[in-house]
Order: sequence, then structure tokens, then C-alpha cells
Amino acid sequence: MKLSVLKVLFVSASLLLSSMSFAAAVNLGENDVVIQGYDPVAYFSKKKPVKGSAKYTAIYQGGIYRFASVENRDKFKRNPEKFAPQFGGYCAMGVALDKKLDVDPDAFYITGGKLYLNLNKDVQSKWMQDVSGNLKTARRNWSGIQDLSVAAANAED
Repeated sequence: MKLSVLKVLFVSASLLLSSMSFAAAVNLGENDVVIQGYDPVAYFSKKKPVKGSAKYTAIYQGGIYRFASVENRDKFKRNPEKFAPQFGGYCAMGVALDKKLDVDPDAFYITGGKLYLNLNKDVQSKWMQDVSGNLKTARRNWSGIQDLSVAAANAED
């Protein structure tokens, strides 16, 4: 009996830690909505941010994504890695600076078939000055901050 209770506690603790890890890895907004409710597929098909609807949603890595249409939702469900923003939807330039910052859905850039978001248009301008260098740095930094809380990632040393 004691062994089964310990197993249940261990499994429960593991699931809790696992879900906390996903939560830290994805930039969750109000009600766990990602990209402030904008449709990630529309960035590719319309080349601009389009507000999604609560009628069309999908869950990926613990975040709720909204879509402008059932077609976009279904495209996402078939290949979420293709459409989900990189770095969990955190500011790409922020990740290059070893930080987890929120984003402005209008400050986006697609390169290599991947969606990158930034804090705002000014930060986007900095990002654009050296996209390949910033991407290289951000990819290297992401593994070190991905599972940290926003507070821990942004704490001053």
C-alpha cells in the first residue's frame, strides 16, 4: 500500500513539474492564450497579423492558439512546429539578450519558414540589423532560459 501511494505521489509531482516546464517555455497570456490571440497561420498565409477567434482553437505545448478560420486551425494541428512562433512566442531579440520578454504581434519576421516575434517595432529594427547573428545567439541562449520562469530569466545577475 505504501509503495502505491509513493508511486502516485511521484507521478503527480512529475506531471506537475512537466506542466510547469511547458508553462515557462511558452509565453502564455491571459487565460493561457498565446500571441495575444493572433492566428499564427495567418502570418504565413496573409503575411500580416490577424486576430484569431475563440471559436477556433488548438492547444500546443500548454498554450491555447486561436485562429481566424477552421482551415487555419486544421493546418496548425497537422504541423504545429511549422506555425508556432519560435522561442515559445517570447521576444526573439530578448532571447538573444538572454531575457524572456513579451511581444507585440505586429513586430514579426519570418525567415527560414519560421515565425519570430519581438517586443515592439523598435526592438524589431535592432533585430533586423543582424538577423543571422541574432538568431545564432538566440538559439544558443534559448536552451539555457527555456525552462526558467520569466522572473528567473530576467533577474539581474
